[in-house]
Amino acid sequence: MCLIFLSFRQHPTYDLIIAANRDEFYQRKTAPAGFWEDHPHILGGRDLEAGGTWMGLTTKGHISMLTNYRDPFHINPSAPSRGNLVSKYLEEMPAPASYLEEIEKSGNHYNGFNLVAGTLSEIWYYSNYGRPAEKLEPGFYGLSNHLLNSPWPKIIRGKERIAPVLQQRMIQSEELFELLYDETRAPDEQLPDTGIGLERERALSSMFIKTQGYGSRSSTVVLITKDGHVQFSERIYDVSTFESRTAHFEFDLSGHR
Repeated sequence: MCLIFLSFRQHPTYDLIIAANRDEFYQRKTAPAGFWEDHPHILGGRDLEAGGTWMGLTTKGHISMLTNYRDPFHINPSAPSRGNLVSKYLEEMPAPASYLEEIEKSGNHYNGFNLVAGTLSEIWYYSNYGRPAEKLEPGFYGLSNHLLNSPWPKIIRGKERIAPVLQQRMIQSEELFELLYDETRAPDEQLPDTGIGLERERALSSMFIKTQGYGSRSSTVVLITKDGHVQFSERIYDVSTFESRTAHFEFDLSGHR
């Protein structure tokens, strides 16, 4: 994912609310969300080139997601795939704190990333760009290609637009999908300078990105109620026409009380 909004344990109905866009090169081969044949307890999309994922959820309630940290001057083309950090957590389902502490030890082997991992009881965050693993307090968070809650225009805009939805007792996935499909670009004076040039900063400043060869390929909305009922929805876009198709999954977490 390259844009994630996460509400954790601050809503009267849902312990976890996620609205996210996945930005990727259009030619990269990807499988849509589904339960994995080799790990049937995992629900999520899959990167068919490296085998990992950008976001997934297990039937026991372990969830993980990742964004890249934008730093074009320090890219190692031979670095291991960051998506495997998510898939390994979902496959093994360890305690999130101990898992991220282990990742910290080898974090410099990877290109820049932000990793979120946890359960409905506790969620942890780690970036290999100067942020140690930390437990997230109940709250509303935004994450893009910088550190958690960095005040990038798309984070500010997204949180402002999603906040009223979080006041509703029952939330509809469709409403969040519509908010995620926002092509509004930030004014030049608000753009970060990440070393990619002004034109590219403009193009990547919107919540939903459309550029030549790269952009927002899918959106995901996850709603998990306090009693463990999951609604997981993924909307995939045709990158030629931007027509979409949406898949919905509903189930109750196993062993949830």
